[in-house]
Amino acid sequence: MKILGFNQNIHWKDKNRNFQDIEKAFHHQESDIFLLPEMFPTGFCMEPEDIADRNEESLSWMKSFAKNKNAAVCGSVSIHEHQKFYNRMYFVEPDGNYSQYDKRHLFSFSGEDKVYTAGNKRMITQYKGIRILLQICYDLRFPVFSRNNGDYDLTLYVANWPEKRVEAWQHLLKARAIENQAYVFGLNRIGTDGNGLFYKESSHCFFADGSEISQKEGELISAEINLEKLIHFREHFRFLDDRDAFEIK
Repeated sequence: MKILGFNQNIHWKDKNRNFQDIEKAFHHQESDIFLLPEMFPTGFCMEPEDIADRNEESLSWMKSFAKNKNAAVCGSVSIHEHQKFYNRMYFVEPDGNYSQYDKRHLFSFSGEDKVYTAGNKRMITQYKGIRILLQICYDLRFPVFSRNNGDYDLTLYVANWPEKRVEAWQHLLKARAIENQAYVFGLNRIGTDGNGLFYKESSHCFFADGSEISQKEGELISAEINLEKLIHFREHFRFLDDRDAFEIK
């Protein structure tokens, strides 16, 4: 399975322009999954009343994109639902079916918890035989929530993680791969957002042993997910069998 991510310089609060940039970046590309950053249509904005989807406009665009590319597309979006705002990650398949995950750990340092509502459950979806855990940005700092109970093979993290804290981002991505014996693909945005925060290119994909497996070309980053290789690694190093016994509620 091939995953192709876009190190997107997100235009602040400009959905149509961001959609156009994504279509241009991926126009001649083929992949099984196209990956986009956190709040890719607008940037990580704490003014959801201005930006949140109310009529599934971003989801509709993702469905159209997935159908046209005959591939899955994944990224997070600010949405309004039942009088609440959510930072919601969609995983959309070519046939229009989709999975969704609402960000569990809201970034209180920026006030995200004051304007968005936290999700209350994990989401593991399956695509082309790969079990995929969906996660958003700040979730990365909480390893209990991403604990592998033998129920997933790959984690997708989408983020707006600024340069000033990028060392944590890079080290934690690798740690999550090692401790969970899973592939971890972390996609970050680039450029400067509407709050003046700068984001440098820092997307990565790690194998279960912590080795970097991604390839980068311009604004794109890709990685091949080999389930057979992962199964062989897990069977040889049976570290997950020795994990502590507890459940996440």
